[in-house]
Amino acid sequence: MLGKKIRQIRREKGMSLKEVAEKTGLTSSFLSQVERDLADPSITSMRKIAEALEVPIFYFLLNHEEHSPVVRRDQRKVLRFPQSHLTYELPSPDLNRKMEVMMARLEPGAASSDEPLSHPGEECIVVLEGCMDIDIGGEVYHLEEGDSIYYYAAVPHKLWNPGDKELVFLSAITPPLF
Repeated sequence: MLGKKIRQIRREKGMSLKEVAEKTGLTSSFLSQVERDLADPSITSMRKIAEALEVPIFYFLLNHEEHSPVVRRDQRKVLRFPQSHLTYELPSPDLNRKMEVMMARLEPGAASSDEPLSHPGEECIVVLEGCMDIDIGGEVYHLEEGDSIYYYAAVPHKLWNPGDKELVFLSAITPPLF
């Protein structure tokens, strides 16, 4: 299903596998395997593909249907990336807005990505449960429950859970990344 959506948007944009490979730094053969659902891309690879195709990353993971403005706790979209220790919940009804809000859960000892990533815009994170270390441009900040951080997302950043219990945080990003 994921591969089919990637292929569909690539074709709609009139791009070849080679063009996407050049923009992402991934190989054409790997991208072909992803499109045929023979390989699961990491979250880092998914971000590169989404950026190359100029779509939010969650575009590939959600059904595009009409939504009520109210999202009940038990009706949130829950997304898990292959080979990732992150689980995302979307408290916002859809992705066609100017701001994206997501709640994420990260296992103890796990990180958000292999390497610091950047994206356009600004981001605000509030730690709801557990603790977080976040590296923003080489400076590491430690946050506990109730703490928040606001930063320019164009600065490479990576977060991880240094604690022994699940990290739960709320993130607001503008413009939408996923």
